[in-house]
Amino acid sequence: MNESIILDDLDRRILNALQIDAARTNNELAASVHASPPTCLRRVKRLIDAGVITRQVAILAPEKIGTPLTAIVEITLDRQGAEHMAEFESLVAGETAVLQCYRVSPGPDFVMVVQVTDMPAYHALAHRLFASQANVRNVRSFFSMHRSKFETRIAL
Repeated sequence: MNESIILDDLDRRILNALQIDAARTNNELAASVHASPPTCLRRVKRLIDAGVITRQVAILAPEKIGTPLTAIVEITLDRQGAEHMAEFESLVAGETAVLQCYRVSPGPDFVMVVQVTDMPAYHALAHRLFASQANVRNVRSFFSMHRSKFETRIAL
């Protein structure tokens, strides 16, 4: 069940600050949101416990670490029963090159964001995930020429 948590102004300031830089210390965070360090720490813990903050990560530059090719992939399955959809999602979950996978409607069944080193690496991934799967009916791949915006921050 997706229950919303009521966020006050301080919660929103904390969440905005963490979305910009989650690596700052609690004291730095507290100073930036105009709260005491104990209050800030307690609020962050509450936001984590409530599932508002699901994890804190470092965002890497793909081109700097050898995975510059981004593909946006649409997948349509032959059979769309719940067990078939879950089976495909399970297969995709095991692929580290798949950064995001969404079940969508209408149109294709899934849209994925894939990050790989080059076209041969994409071809190998496509063979593993799509060509060798009997239930995959259609695959459309779009390759990024330029990323004009990439944001992880959710407006509050």
